[in-house]
Amino acid sequence: MRKFVLLILIVYTIRAFPQSNKEWFPKGLNIQPFTANFLEPKAGFSYLLSESNIRLDIGKSADVLRITNEGKIISYGVDLFTYTRLRSEVNFKFPVETTDFYFGVNYAQRFIRSEKEYGFRFRFAHISSHLVDGSFDQQSNIWRNGRVPIVYSREFFELIPFYRINGFRVYAGVTYLFHTLPANISKGIYQVGFDNYFTSFLLNAFIPFVAYDFKLSKIDKFTGNNIFSAGLKFGKFDGRGFSITFSYYSGKSVHGQLFNINENYFTFGFNMDL
Repeated sequence: MRKFVLLILIVYTIRAFPQSNKEWFPKGLNIQPFTANFLEPKAGFSYLLSESNIRLDIGKSADVLRITNEGKIISYGVDLFTYTRLRSEVNFKFPVETTDFYFGVNYAQRFIRSEKEYGFRFRFAHISSHLVDGSFDQQSNIWRNGRVPIVYSREFFELIPFYRINGFRVYAGVTYLFHTLPANISKGIYQVGFDNYFTSFLLNAFIPFVAYDFKLSKIDKFTGNNIFSAGLKFGKFDGRGFSITFSYYSGKSVHGQLFNINENYFTFGFNMDL
């Protein structure tokens, strides 16, 4: 049923803009990922400083259909990625503790007015999380840190409007979880943030950036998750490239199997912006 509704929307869009430029499987993305937002596609890894953990991100978003018409760009796309926590041990061993799977579809509109842009991105997605063998102590025959596998999944709608002028973009969003396990996770997540790429710096040989994201959600009570990021982007600020990032995170764990644990750490990471 959901695939049928998506097909109807695509057909409607094509017929509604008969004189527009339509492109199937175009290069790049209509709307670039929000830099400090955790639930974005990444291809890289981060060291959790002062922790014995590494986060590995493997993912991709792609526009399937893009339609351009007089400064208005519409796109339909897909999102597929994982984010995994590994434990660092001696002899270059990295047991996998937990991994989360994200897959969904998205619809986006972007309006271009001179050096200004505004629009929104809408996503429908599913997340599931799993403890992996690295969380199990085979010698003691118990799960590490007293964490046992639970059924964790969420299906949700997400809407994020944004406004950009030059390299500065501000956004706000809301997520509605229409199905969650465990059930004590609230239905709403509220979000604000920004990213700023200093595009005039050093003739664009590399581009410094700063970004911040805040999410307010409720697990028994309301708590806030904060991510502050700063780094260097090699490549176009709104396109493909390579990023070196230093980040600070505080709030509930981003991993579903650890959803009710408070965490606070710095990271140093690398990411291929594909």
